[in-house]
Amino acid sequence: MLRFISLLTAALFAGTSCTIVNAGPASKPAEKVTLIRVPDGGLQPQVAVDTQGIVHLVYYKGEAKQGDLYYVRSSDSGATFSPPLRVNSQPGSAVAAGTIRGAQLALGAGGAVHVAWNGSGAALPKGPLNPEQPSGSPSNGLPMLYTRMNDEGTAFEPQRNLMRKSFELDGGGTVAADNSGNVYVLWHGRTAGDPKGEGGRRVWIARSEDKGRTFATEEPAYADPTGACGCCGMRAFVDSRGDLYALFRSAQQEIHRDAYLLRSRDQGRSFDGRLLHPWQINACPMTSAAFAESSANILVAWETENKVYFTPIDADTLAATEPLAAPGSGVDRKHPSLAVNSHGETLLAWMEGGGWGKGGSLHWQLFNSQGGAVDGLGESPGIPAFSFATALATPEGGFAILY
Repeated sequence: MLRFISLLTAALFAGTSCTIVNAGPASKPAEKVTLIRVPDGGLQPQVAVDTQGIVHLVYYKGEAKQGDLYYVRSSDSGATFSPPLRVNSQPGSAVAAGTIRGAQLALGAGGAVHVAWNGSGAALPKGPLNPEQPSGSPSNGLPMLYTRMNDEGTAFEPQRNLMRKSFELDGGGTVAADNSGNVYVLWHGRTAGDPKGEGGRRVWIARSEDKGRTFATEEPAYADPTGACGCCGMRAFVDSRGDLYALFRSAQQEIHRDAYLLRSRDQGRSFDGRLLHPWQINACPMTSAAFAESSANILVAWETENKVYFTPIDADTLAATEPLAAPGSGVDRKHPSLAVNSHGETLLAWMEGGGWGKGGSLHWQLFNSQGGAVDGLGESPGIPAFSFATALATPEGGFAILY
């Protein structure tokens, strides 16, 4: 692992400036990376690839504040997709505005498909009301919704709200699952008795031990009083050993918007954690994060100060080197995505130039198995407003980016 980290650091940084190098065998990005538009003009793609190489995709359609989620699958690495199935059982109960409150997707035991998302202002069933807000406020009682595909693989079950005692849902929730039937849905909010404001928010987890059939009442995931950045997203991930990870952004004193990494080795019952990357800003930056796993490390990517960073994480100690910025000199970088293929190559993708109701451009960098950047940066225009891109590794050893 230390060899991987040192090579990766050397490949990305020479002195204090970011440098692209060729370290070992290289393929041009155009030969390794295929760009695929989301079917039906959909937004906010979320993908997972199962052990048979089937690509599972969830995407958003509709108005930014009230729309629907759809699921498709592909057996040819995204060249063609199945007819869409609507995920949410109540029309208009999903939301795309803000670009971090949309659906997340996880594959669990037996290839089961699990989806979780922030409910729209019209979504039912409602979550617990915030007693500090008017009961008729569109943002009061927003639910953290979950569904799973039925055993026949023909439809999704009726959506369920998993918030029972926490309220003030804002930033994006997340879902992860393992091969033993455990399903985890996490979000951040407050409950009765918590201090007001973002400093009083915390990460909550609802756990299922029966493949999502039932969930226990949510509990706080992390004991430290970090707060949680209200409109920032989260990302959860289960590695090949069954350990659960989560990355969120804190809000101590309303200005310490630091990236925190959590890890649980007991199926989400308890977490240890560490501050991964500090950021002092008196605003909500609406950030997101991504995970992937190589043969030696857990990889995590996130945003800080309008840049995209990533680093390998030691799965035993949570140790990480100094975070590495994505190569190049682009600005307003957001929505990182990671994928690792069967050759140990890593693809980092992100968006530049987007904003509220404004689309942006897609950028990516390929790294070989030794951590060396391969050729130059890839770039393509055309990411729609309120959307982003998602990278995946194909069974053939290449990569695809859906946007």
